[in-house]
Amino acid sequence: MTFRTLDHVQLAAKRAMVRVDFNVPMHDGKVTDDTRLRAALPTIDLLRRAGAETILISHFDRPKGKCVPSMSLRPVAACLAKLLGAPVAFANDCVGPVAKAAVDAMGTGDVLLLENLRFHPGEEANDAAFAKELAENVDLYVNDAFSAAHRAHASTVGLAHLLPAYAGEDMRRELEALQAALDHPAHPVLGVVGGSKVSTKLDLLRNLILKLDRLAIGGGMANTFLFAQGWSVGASRCEKELAEAARDIMLFAEKHACELLLPTDVVVAEQAEPASPTRVVERGQVSDTECIFDVGPGTVRRVLAAIDEANTLIWNGPLGVFEVPPFDKATLAVARHAAERTKAGKLVAVAGGGDTEAALNAAGVASDFTFVSTAGGAFLEWMEGKVLPGVAALEGQAQIDGR
Repeated sequence: MTFRTLDHVQLAAKRAMVRVDFNVPMHDGKVTDDTRLRAALPTIDLLRRAGAETILISHFDRPKGKCVPSMSLRPVAACLAKLLGAPVAFANDCVGPVAKAAVDAMGTGDVLLLENLRFHPGEEANDAAFAKELAENVDLYVNDAFSAAHRAHASTVGLAHLLPAYAGEDMRRELEALQAALDHPAHPVLGVVGGSKVSTKLDLLRNLILKLDRLAIGGGMANTFLFAQGWSVGASRCEKELAEAARDIMLFAEKHACELLLPTDVVVAEQAEPASPTRVVERGQVSDTECIFDVGPGTVRRVLAAIDEANTLIWNGPLGVFEVPPFDKATLAVARHAAERTKAGKLVAVAGGGDTEAALNAAGVASDFTFVSTAGGAFLEWMEGKVLPGVAALEGQAQIDGR
């Protein structure tokens, strides 16, 4: 992949429009999780130090092309200013006279946040006229929102075709980590995939199998594979109608020399409650009233051994109902072991999508992994082998040096 970064760009006195993802959790008008704001700080700091004027654009929630006051980005500006240690101005629109006046009032090193892009229907429609309005007041475009790169919107694709376009620091970090893990990995490569449904991960599994040496499957989706093999899964969540699809995946893995590690033992209970009586049973020994809520200790040992033999780990999804102890044991054990190997310099560990970040945070090891993506849908689509429009737009700009 070829994409341009800001490393050798003359930024002094330039107006840089930066696509960030500030679609953050909010309660009573206050940001409750500033992870995505912190992710944008390296790019903002780089631009400020270089003497650029930084104009931030983002979506928030789903106003469906209408101005919805409760979905304003205004509260985000105050939170960002505290993190940045510098003022962040706010404009009540992202295009038109209001936006132009706010941009014209900027000075060297200033930061401005424009109002919610999705207040305009042209954003999600990737409308050329709307993209042109966004581009009118600026000199260059920076995409620092990998989490929105799977959407072909005016702010992720349209702008990249109108202005010299670059990847921001967080975008660069995501792309380099994913390339290292999926496109040019050090073998052996182990994948760990969990979650509740096979139906949402068929494309992901097929694409990963082409790149992996081993693939461990856990979570509720493993039940479908066990059922497809003829094992009883009791009252567990199971997509029985996808048994044939699961068998196809197993044959596909065999054809491409990817060893599947399915649960050999499981932790069962009648309810996913902390006080529920539990037992560990071999696969197929689940009673009619019991549900599988975690993989068993024997399965964990097999996964830990596979991690010891791997040079690269790609992880998506927990191995059990990790939110409810004691069904978090397998996920925590595997996460902590992978973190130890990573810290020792023996493993490149990349994780993301779904509840993966939350599971690694619960284990207290998210910062010890090589990279943990917060991109959600974009991370999953990348792992499925799909082209992300926002990334492809940057690739198309790779040989353009300015206009």
